[in-house]
Amino acid sequence: MKKFRGKKRYFRNLWRDVSNFKLNLDSDCWFDFWHIHLDFMRRGNDSLKVRREHIKAHLALYSHLLNRLEKFKKPYQSWVCIHEEDTGADAVYIHTPNPNDDYFPHRVQHIKWNCEIPISFTDLIDKDKYNVGYLKSEYEELFFIQSKLNGIPLENGNL
Repeated sequence: MKKFRGKKRYFRNLWRDVSNFKLNLDSDCWFDFWHIHLDFMRRGNDSLKVRREHIKAHLALYSHLLNRLEKFKKPYQSWVCIHEEDTGADAVYIHTPNPNDDYFPHRVQHIKWNCEIPISFTDLIDKDKYNVGYLKSEYEELFFIQSKLNGIPLENGNL
């Protein structure tokens, strides 16, 4: 494992990017599973401390996007995915009706809502604001974090 050099600068830039993130929400705007990865280099795979900082950044960006989406006039879904094994796959998503496909809203089957959150990041998630679900498939294990108040849920009736 190679030493993570320039960590202070890396996280300063990460948080700057999160706080300065601009989302275009004009009247013609739509999202087809648009998403953004904040740990594309998979730095969180090597360190729990680095992993936690990326999860904080994903949640901060998600909160920022939800504030922007409150003024959006179209139906939407938005959520955060946190992957158990691959931090580079963690992302914040937005999905709306769009001209590419008529698949809206997105429904994820077999999510276990109100699941046990790993101790390593349970203190990062405000359970009063967010629903947390867990999904295990033959390929991956991941957590879905979705606002209780904003957007259309990923699965009807199970939140």
